[in-house]
Amino acid sequence: SVVTQNARGLFRATGKTSKAVADLVDSELVKTADPARNALDFYPTPSEPTLALLRAEHFRLCELGGKIWEPAAGDGAMARIISACGFPVVTSDIVDRGHGGETRSFFDYDTPPAGVTGQITNPPYDLINSRDGKGRWLTHSLNVLGLEYAALLLSWAWPGAAGLGPIYDVLPPARVYLMRWKIDWTGGGAPPMLNAWFVWDRQWKGETVLRMLDRTADARQKEMSL
Repeated sequence: SVVTQNARGLFRATGKTSKAVADLVDSELVKTADPARNALDFYPTPSEPTLALLRAEHFRLCELGGKIWEPAAGDGAMARIISACGFPVVTSDIVDRGHGGETRSFFDYDTPPAGVTGQITNPPYDLINSRDGKGRWLTHSLNVLGLEYAALLLSWAWPGAAGLGPIYDVLPPARVYLMRWKIDWTGGGAPPMLNAWFVWDRQWKGETVLRMLDRTADARQKEMSL
């Protein structure tokens, strides 16, 4: 806003630092006075969201068979959870941060890696949102790669961007799992937004189903039968 811009100018002139202001930009809550976002939108995913999804989608993933692809694997945090729960995983990322798989852009693939039937990932937000990505990660997953299944961890507000309307109308998710806790991406406490798993499943017919996920301790999650 003009007021925010003028305030930042005043603080620059006086040598003071302005307090971070939360602002909703294209369905993404950002702090306007913070430093730039991490390079390539790299924010490792804590274990709880992945465990919660695997518990909720366990039966369908077993039924799906094949390998699960984590194409924004980062340091391998999410892939390690998936593997520990008994599912074979293939990893890739545009940067080698130690995930152990192929170093390659997701958009360089025109077919999925061998044996892959589905994808579970936390994609870079600027490649899936409306303002920057134009929903490209989703359309590449389903229209180009032809994946049977894709579970994407996104901001709960993601589908509210007007620019995503045409894509969402043609490619509605099968299931949406709203997490009833806020993910602490940076470890700094006071996370700003709610997140949800959006699941696309070609087997599903009908309207999108909305479900809720509660955070469960790892020890309880390990009780799930595989």
